[in-house]
Amino acid sequence: MSAWQGVLFDLDGTLIDSAPDLGAATNRMRLRRGLSALPLANYRAWAGSGARGMLQVGFGLSPEDAEFAALREEFFDEYASRLCELTSIFDGVEGMLSALGRAGLSWGIVTNKMERFALPLLEALPAFAKASCIVGGDTTAHAKPHPEPLFEACRRAGLE
Repeated sequence: MSAWQGVLFDLDGTLIDSAPDLGAATNRMRLRRGLSALPLANYRAWAGSGARGMLQVGFGLSPEDAEFAALREEFFDEYASRLCELTSIFDGVEGMLSALGRAGLSWGIVTNKMERFALPLLEALPAFAKASCIVGGDTTAHAKPHPEPLFEACRRAGLE
């Protein structure tokens, strides 16, 4: 690993399990509409897709649907109100991050989660305090899989 300068990680489904909070936000929206809550298992596979995935599972909507934009904003508000109640760090992640630090490697996070959610979420989880960079889905003009978020993370972390 001596040739490595650093490591960049995805966030949702890689370092943290955010599916419970994402699913709970969608279920609160469903309950307000008189619909029953769905099991977490329905949401889990879609957690990496954010609002788009949650609204697909919870309401059968896609971005092309007329009501999608309004429900997306409602979802954002709902999710932001309880960002880190049920989210947890996957087993072994804290030890791995510590090991990277002991090895002299910087590490950072590149996620498609918007900064308005990613930054406060990561601040609430002390294990991520030593991240050399955090790049959200709206940090650059492009989201992953475009390479620009990775290039921006390298710039912020001082990596070539």
